[in-house]
Amino acid sequence: MTGMDGSGKTYDEVAIGDAYSRTLTITDTHLVVGAGLIGDFNPHHVDDTFAAGSRFGTRILHGVMTAAIMGGAVGMIFHGTAIAYLEQSTKFRAPVRAGDTLTTTWTVSAKDDKPQHGGGIVTMRAVAVNQRGETVAEAEGRMLVAARAA
Repeated sequence: MTGMDGSGKTYDEVAIGDAYSRTLTITDTHLVVGAGLIGDFNPHHVDDTFAAGSRFGTRILHGVMTAAIMGGAVGMIFHGTAIAYLEQSTKFRAPVRAGDTLTTTWTVSAKDDKPQHGGGIVTMRAVAVNQRGETVAEAEGRMLVAARAA
């Protein structure tokens, strides 16, 4: 098994208004690995003492990591059917901390047939909320997705 078994939604299977959700609990590892992965060692993310005196009171997850986690949900919606993730724009609304459980819900807002590419572009809007129901981020993304094989 390659891990790309085509179990995701095809372009033909999604409709405007369809919504898909994925939940992930953020751990300290997300903060530490995020800092190393992107090279951002801002004390808001890596220094407990500094962060305790900040407006946030604790270390927080990098915004780009929040966006990546949201994008990961898209990858699983289109597991093995994605041709290319074309773009994602994310707005950050509240901090994300270790221990937060994020639920990202993507809703299909448009479809654009691309038969020359064997599928089409699916445009979606997302909202990520924490376990308290607070919106932490909103996004829009576009994925080129394969159509169902004939």
